[in-house]
Amino acid sequence: MACLDILHTTTYRYRHAVSLGPHRLMLRPRETRELRLFSHEISITPTATVSWAHDVAGNAIATAIFDGPTDHLVIESRATVELTALAWPVFAISASAIEYPFLYSADEWTDLGALTAPQYADPDGRFARWVEGFVMGHRTDTLSLLKDISNGVVSQIYYQVRETEGTQTPIETLDRKWGSCRDFAVLLTEAARCLGLGARIVSGYLSDPEDSLIGSAGTGSTHAWVEIYLPGAGWIAFDPTNRSVGSQNLIPVAVGRGIHQVVPVSGSFSGGSNALFDFSVQVSVRSRTRQNTLRWRIGRAGTQHQLGKR
Repeated sequence: MACLDILHTTTYRYRHAVSLGPHRLMLRPRETRELRLFSHEISITPTATVSWAHDVAGNAIATAIFDGPTDHLVIESRATVELTALAWPVFAISASAIEYPFLYSADEWTDLGALTAPQYADPDGRFARWVEGFVMGHRTDTLSLLKDISNGVVSQIYYQVRETEGTQTPIETLDRKWGSCRDFAVLLTEAARCLGLGARIVSGYLSDPEDSLIGSAGTGSTHAWVEIYLPGAGWIAFDPTNRSVGSQNLIPVAVGRGIHQVVPVSGSFSGGSNALFDFSVQVSVRSRTRQNTLRWRIGRAGTQHQLGKR
């Protein structure tokens, strides 16, 4: 069990005063059976009117509306959580799904919907063949298969921090043989869907008191991983970046069908395409027991800011 204080600060600075459009904020950690949210607050400079809602996936969405021009924008999110996920979890997978292939129930299939459908083109079937290469036989252990694919991502593809916005397609990641945590998440999600499984992308934070996990040391921002639905066990977390299964070190904030749906901060401004002068993101995850602070990336990944045309 770990009690953690999280500070996530996003800062924009402009060359002159600009008008800010509405900003969509996905910064509130998702409470689960393994994560308890004690407190959360958002502070914004300049002053904004903030309203809250839940999207179709149950994510908490804050919308900030600004009154007047400004030459800077600072969004600070503070949260305190308790993480109780086990290091070596046992998943109570239904007998019907222990071996792959298996069939979801009619209700599960209906509710999973688009989460089972591949999202990227694979015209020559090359990606499908890559996925099928992990299937050891007609009947194979489902959890072992998914672990093999997750481990195969980082075994075959080099992890590399990328500060530019956007995400590689699964084929691009296979061809380039390098990618960031969000590229790994997209690749594993698409692989699960190629197998006919329900999968979703998760954005959040990585707790790493030992400073040993990929994505937490040096430069890094919010982390991305995958949840795959298996009957009986429900949504199981797979972090291909760190070869882990389960939520021991993971603090989820948002889940979605695609990576574009879980961006922590998105919005727009008008005042000239070259008005943005500086942008930074800083995240710290501090353990109240060990007093360790993890520093994350200062860069563009995980934030979208559209330029105005005026």
